[in-house]
Amino acid sequence: MNNIITTVSETRCFSGTVGYYQHQAKSTHCTMSFSVFVPKILEGQKVPVIYYLSGLTCTEDNFTSKAGAYAAAADSGCIIVAPDTSPRGDNVPDEDGWDFGKGAGFYVDATQSPWDKNYQMSSYITEELIHLISDNFPVDISRQGIMGHSMGGHGALTIYLKNQDLFKSVSAFSPIVSPLQCPWGNKALSKYIGEDKSLWRNYDACALMSSLGDATNRPEILIDQGLADPFLQEQLKPELFALACSEVGQKLVLRKHSGYDHGYFFIQTFINDHISHHINILSDS
Repeated sequence: MNNIITTVSETRCFSGTVGYYQHQAKSTHCTMSFSVFVPKILEGQKVPVIYYLSGLTCTEDNFTSKAGAYAAAADSGCIIVAPDTSPRGDNVPDEDGWDFGKGAGFYVDATQSPWDKNYQMSSYITEELIHLISDNFPVDISRQGIMGHSMGGHGALTIYLKNQDLFKSVSAFSPIVSPLQCPWGNKALSKYIGEDKSLWRNYDACALMSSLGDATNRPEILIDQGLADPFLQEQLKPELFALACSEVGQKLVLRKHSGYDHGYFFIQTFINDHISHHINILSDS
């Protein structure tokens, strides 16, 4: 697999480096972009890595420039990777609107034409990106975590639940926990995966949690949700995931915050807690 990356920019940050990079992705058949924060580390040292998956309309820049995560990452000595949310380019199919197509890859592997050629975001994250990062940055691949926001929270939860050999920790801000039971998910999965809803369960965190059986020995999951989030009742429905977790004994900390909405000021407020959550688990891996 091609492990060559192109450096777009690199900037000093908390004695480490924030870089923006691109590469030619085999899985999505296009140029993909991502950012990486690397803390100051000793030569030859390998450190934990946390992948952050962004939400609808976002690119690799939203978290990088808005989340305020890198002071805590520097103190914790971890790398943070933020990939784009979808394939891009003139030859990548798209449609009007902001909740499907470019900027809305939903972290699935599409099976329906014309989306199936490029929209292979699950394979991109789990098979291509993590190998690209391990080939080019000083990561300890035995200590990988994943987190995300909204659509990216859905991606983080589902990818983690299906790939616990790769990812040892997970957290989310305002995640879409059940695409089977919300308008965003119904629109995206019907187009990417088709009308057979039994196939959607592979991309539904609630369904996946219920199918995995006894979870009493799995690491704790952290979710933060703002109660002033305009998408809370119709799209997000975190109580469904809490119920699925309780049925299988999965430890879940679901924190609900009065006055906070769906945006990055909310994420800034609690990002340090999420980094600590991951480091505490990854330190024990």
